[in-house]
This record gives sequence, structure tokens and C-alpha cells, in this order.
Amino acid sequence: MEQTSKKGLTLVFTGDGKGKTTSAIGLAVRAVGRGLKVKIFQFIKSPQRSYGEQIALEKIGVEMVQLGTGFTWTKTPEEHREALKKAWPIAKEAVMSGEFDIVVLDELNNALAIDKFPIDDVLPLNEVIELIKNKPEHVHLVITGRGAKQEVKDIADLVSVIDAEKHYYDEGIPAVKGIEF
Repeated sequence: MEQTSKKGLTLVFTGDGKGKTTSAIGLAVRAVGRGLKVKIFQFIKSPQRSYGEQIALEKIGVEMVQLGTGFTWTKTPEEHREALKKAWPIAKEAVMSGEFDIVVLDELNNALAIDKFPIDDVLPLNEVIELIKNKPEHVHLVITGRGAKQEVKDIADLVSVIDAEKHYYDEGIPAVKGIEF
């Protein structure tokens, strides 16, 4: 059955398993195939690195913007706080502009789950909730990352939890080019 209303949905991909970003990217590719306009923001990944999915998405007209500084253990809390402080208004403005049919906020859950240092003053959970509730009617919002806050899950239209039953990392196999990056 085809969607008859223009209500934009909020989808959350969370859990400790592999595939949250991959699910969002698959959704983005499907949307572009249907003529929708998509923008992707990554809250943890750094623009200093190259990502295969970004290279591929550029070829089909989807901009993927890295707004982070990398994993929390590679930078200081101050560096992460500054990145989140800059990232949140950029992502929020893109959602609220109504210019895009789908906005992916990749790793937003990870950012909101940081507990090693305070982040609520630079990435307020209440503002995330307000964005979800008040986004333009037609905009679909996709939020990925481990540790989704219950408040986000409660107001989402879909929550998929991806669990890890087995992972090659546990066998000492590092990130694989073309699989993880």
C-alpha cells in the first residue's frame, strides 16, 4: 500500500549490532531512486577521513557531511563539545528548512549517549525532541546510532534495534575497507 498522507516519519536505527548507518544509506538510495531529495549528517565521523559510502552517495547526488571529530577516545572532551556545538544548528536548520524530503542524522544517538563529559548544553536532548515534534510535515527524519534515548524512541514512528549476535571484531579482525569505511 502506497503512503497516501504526506506525514514525514521519524525512524530510529539503534542497538549494538552492525548495520545502523548501512540501513540509513540503503533507505537514502531507495529514496533517491524515487526522486526524493536526501541529506545526511554524521555527528561523530570526522571530515578528515574518507568514507566509501560518502564517495558513492556523491555519485547519485546525496551530500553526506561529517560534523564530528572522530571517536570520543581519539579527541578531548573540549574538541567533541565544540564539534557538537557547531553541528547541531547546521543539522537542525537543514531539517527545518523543508528543502529535503529525508534528513539522516547519523550517529546522533551516539552523541546524545555521551556520558564521559557534559553535552546537554551543546546538544540539548529537549531540542532534539522539539525538532522531531516540529519538523516540517513532509520531512522524514532518520536517526541512527547506539544508545538511543528512550525519549527519542518514544516519539519515533519506527524503532529498529540491531543486535550483535556474532562479530569478527571479537576474533581480532579490524575494520575492513569496503565493509566499515
